[in-house]
Amino acid sequence: MDLAQFSQQLINGISLGSLYGIIAIGYTMVYGILRLINFAHGDVMMMGCFFAYYGILMFSLPWQFSFIIAIALTAILGIIIDRGAYRPVRKAPRISALITAIGVSFLLENAGIVVFGGRQKAFFRPEMFDHIITFHGVRFLNLAIYVPIITLTLLGIILLIIYRTKVGRAMRCISHDMETTRLMGVDVNRVIAITFAMGSAAAAAGGILWAMKYPQINPLMGIIPGLKAFVAAVLGGIGNVGGAMIGGLILGLAEILLVAFRPDLSGYRDAIAFGILIIILLFRPTGLFGEKLPE
Repeated sequence: MDLAQFSQQLINGISLGSLYGIIAIGYTMVYGILRLINFAHGDVMMMGCFFAYYGILMFSLPWQFSFIIAIALTAILGIIIDRGAYRPVRKAPRISALITAIGVSFLLENAGIVVFGGRQKAFFRPEMFDHIITFHGVRFLNLAIYVPIITLTLLGIILLIIYRTKVGRAMRCISHDMETTRLMGVDVNRVIAITFAMGSAAAAAGGILWAMKYPQINPLMGIIPGLKAFVAAVLGGIGNVGGAMIGGLILGLAEILLVAFRPDLSGYRDAIAFGILIIILLFRPTGLFGEKLPE
């Protein structure tokens, strides 16, 4: 492999890893507060894509407005899921919450099939993201440059909210001791709802970028990206927002570069991610940047 090919694959890996990272942020935020693995997160991402798709197709909205409205609607969907599914089992054993998360995932997938249909649908890619860049023998869509920029911007906004606002301070307090935070007068349910809204909005943004990169959507599209984003969150240290992004980048680069160097292993691309998950759980269960959390 020459330098041009390596550079091209490196760009592809960073772009893919950025997508995993921004989707993983929703996993890690919810887990950091509730110790809950929200397995419906990938399907929330899928819903964001369909909101954007129908905003353009049915309501003829400009793509900018359609994408923003889709992200807002997905944030509201996250609040509804928390209010309707997770809040009633908040004090139940953790296995109940886990089963609920799996149930919500199946509900969204099957509702998507009924409402949207099971066929693939072509997703709109705005013209500004559809230009081919050629540089010293390297050819790639300019979307591959926009994706890391957008995801890093979103990461910066989320970190700003977490570490520089009252809501963010409340999130961090809840992650350490929910009951004590409640006794101090914090509306815990409201803060958790905001957390779900932020995580779902990040998933929608990541899903829309994913749909522009791979411009086809269907009701089951969130399963594999969602699982890989979960691997990225565990790799970076689930509960650590910056770690989720770094874990996503590592996972994306590992997938792309391994297949680039060993094309004969391309059929094992998905297995690479889950192999990394097994290794991390065996040798460093808290991830690269995670802290040991109290039970």
